[in-house]
Amino acid sequence: MTQNRNSPFAPVALPDEQMQVRVVWLYYMEGRTQGEIAEALSTNRLRVNKIIAEARRSGLVTITLNSRLTSCVALEQQLAAEFSLTRAIIVPTPEDEDLIPVLLGQAAADYLVQLLNGGDIRGIGVGWGATLREMVRHMPSQRRPEICVNSVMGGLTHGIEINTFDIASDLARQLNAECSYLAAPIYAGSPESRTAIVRQDVFEAAFRQIEANDVIVLSIGDMTERSLLMRYGLPSNINIEELVAAGACGDVLGQFVDKTGRPIEHPINRCAIAPEFEVLRAIPNVVFASGGLNKVHAIAAVLLSGLGNVLICDEATARQAQRIAIDLRTRGGEPSIESCS
Repeated sequence: MTQNRNSPFAPVALPDEQMQVRVVWLYYMEGRTQGEIAEALSTNRLRVNKIIAEARRSGLVTITLNSRLTSCVALEQQLAAEFSLTRAIIVPTPEDEDLIPVLLGQAAADYLVQLLNGGDIRGIGVGWGATLREMVRHMPSQRRPEICVNSVMGGLTHGIEINTFDIASDLARQLNAECSYLAAPIYAGSPESRTAIVRQDVFEAAFRQIEANDVIVLSIGDMTERSLLMRYGLPSNINIEELVAAGACGDVLGQFVDKTGRPIEHPINRCAIAPEFEVLRAIPNVVFASGGLNKVHAIAAVLLSGLGNVLICDEATARQAQRIAIDLRTRGGEPSIESCS
């Protein structure tokens, strides 16, 4: 490498401080490699590496990230620490709230690919909803015949593409995997009917498959008309107002929880054809992908419930849910004056 003798970085004997400044300038400002810097300053790569590391430690170099993602990354760390999560994935909240399921679905697909590439995944359980539909749309095609994709809750009688049956079958198709269904409605007619249904051989096998899953990906339902369950899935003799009066803040797997994440006392929870919450707690990876300000209280409840270990959410929603959950926990779980509906 030919050196310009008039260059301020020509190979001359440099005092330590001058050497440090020149190294960090060339590295951070000019984007030179450590090898190029070592040659330019007549030193070796080991010394350059040590100078760069020491510059960070001493404060000679400070790094500021000018990105919308900076606050998201900080929030991820806070949520993971505060709610014992394995992972939090927070995306910037778009101006158009209709884009939230798209962005969260893409993030969920990326995370699922990481899990598939990083471990021995044999069973993937899925719920329903627009976010999970977007997850499937963003999943790259793979060949995973050893995996069984299965629905983990009963479905709707309506033929809509965000139903759990469609999501499970489409995800299995993307992965070239096996597929199995919990081929039942989301609610039985009574707790007794639910017991009779799940005791049948075919359903006992389906529940064993659910319990054997390595990953379950779910959404979180809220108590507004925007909820899929509220619009299409509630039994005809039950309405939103009744559930809210019983303390419901949202639902997981068709089972309603209060603001602290505890199941409410209502017969509908005993009618849901889905695994009980204790089954979820035994699954290695339970991923909740959900966002939007209408779900703030429901997401806060799930954070307090300990049902999952991964949260994928948009920043504005996650930040409000964090505040509500911490406030509730600080006050010992006393009901908030804010409404869930």
